[in-house]
Amino acid sequence: MEAHTEKSVIGFVGTGVMGKSMASHFIKAGYPVLVYTRSKEKAEEILAQGAVWKERVADLAGEANVIITMVGYPHDVEEVYLGEQGVIAHAKPGTYLIDMTTSKPSLAQRIYEEAKKHALHSLDAPVSGGDIGARDAKLTIMVGGDQEAFDAMAPLLGIMGTNVILQGGPGAGQHTKMCNQITIASNMIGVCEAISYAKKAGLDPTRVLDSIGAGAAGSWSLNNLAPRMIAGNYAPGFYIKHMIKDMSIALESAKEMGLLTPGLELAKSLYDEMAAEGEENSGTQALIKWYERNQRP
Repeated sequence: MEAHTEKSVIGFVGTGVMGKSMASHFIKAGYPVLVYTRSKEKAEEILAQGAVWKERVADLAGEANVIITMVGYPHDVEEVYLGEQGVIAHAKPGTYLIDMTTSKPSLAQRIYEEAKKHALHSLDAPVSGGDIGARDAKLTIMVGGDQEAFDAMAPLLGIMGTNVILQGGPGAGQHTKMCNQITIASNMIGVCEAISYAKKAGLDPTRVLDSIGAGAAGSWSLNNLAPRMIAGNYAPGFYIKHMIKDMSIALESAKEMGLLTPGLELAKSLYDEMAAEGEENSGTQALIKWYERNQRP
């Protein structure tokens, strides 16, 4: 199976906080890019860079030979791929389908099987790295699917990320992303509690970060999101509502496997409280507000 990536027409569905940056890298690399998103206004930035707007997913699917999706929820993924006006019903045989949404492993497996019936190649390829990783083309990309399809698409995935690994068959990328989100969920609690402790002890939390960020406590969340917490910057690199969605998928998958995840359950309960207080569209670093609101004088 030859890659023919130099002939690829990229169809990109979903140009939100991360998707717009991811799609822009293909334009900069010289690929023709077609885009569709539910709200055309969200695509204006990428259209100004040279992408071509398509009115329907079906129209995009009929013209592109590599289709990348970065949408919100599993039900969006299901509609985009399996609906009557969706990708699988309208893509040309031989087209590569790459879903980069964090979604259910079982849905990734369904899409793979349906794609195969239509002579389409499907990969589940969720990412980690947030808005910064998307902007800098340094995403970690966790892939599930066939080796041949992965080998064909690896050069294109490399345009968006620097750590691109095939984890196994269909669904393996999504399972790996669940491992990622489970790690982040409990880690974010630790970051918030450390900053809260530093403030309560009368320390300068920025100086504390200079020390602990370079040691064993160092993590992406500590080094990238803790400074935003300290600055009171809650703009979303990754939405709380999407983190709740990811944690819900992880909890469901863990329960199906008979696995206990008390840290994950605690993190979700705190984020659920934040969403109930109107913070669902804030960045995940806004969890620090829970601690600020619940501190004793």
